[in-house]
Amino acid sequence: MAGRWRAAAQAGGMLLALLGWVSSCVTTCVPLWKSRNLDLNELEVWSMGLWQVCVAREEGAVECRAHGSFLALPPELRAARFLMCLSDALGLLGGLLAAPGLAAWRIREDRPRLKRRLLLAGGAAFGAAGMATLAPVSWVAYNTVLDFWDDSLPDIVPRWEFGEATFLGWFAGAFLAAGGLLLACSARAAR
Repeated sequence: MAGRWRAAAQAGGMLLALLGWVSSCVTTCVPLWKSRNLDLNELEVWSMGLWQVCVAREEGAVECRAHGSFLALPPELRAARFLMCLSDALGLLGGLLAAPGLAAWRIREDRPRLKRRLLLAGGAAFGAAGMATLAPVSWVAYNTVLDFWDDSLPDIVPRWEFGEATFLGWFAGAFLAAGGLLLACSARAAR
């Protein structure tokens, strides 16, 4: 009975963590962290990501341009670039460490202690990747809210709003953290 629970927890944890890792990689790449719809010109929708700014026009054309300078970016986007790349690397490391430690894999069955350690290390890497995803996404969202409600700007000036990548990043961080926790708990239960 305990073996079944452990195998199910490991499979569920690995599935959640991998789904979170893929979502985190997508969040890192897409230019949808912030969006701006100009009320005066409804034909254009602006979106900003970590690497570029895009303008989508009504006729379907999308024009993207890379950020001119790293130092010209707001501090939250500079930190987000680093932390999101770190998160993607930690997620990959977590998958490479946790996979041989799964009970379903027949690799190193003669060394159960090593398998537990690999699974625990993979779970910890996935958990750290989840935190490294949640921190920049939340920081960018916090600054977006502050900028949106800034009273020093006239009401006619368009403001940045949450983009789709913000929500995807929150889900990715939660999935990575939950998957890492399940893997770590299943490694602990195998003792």
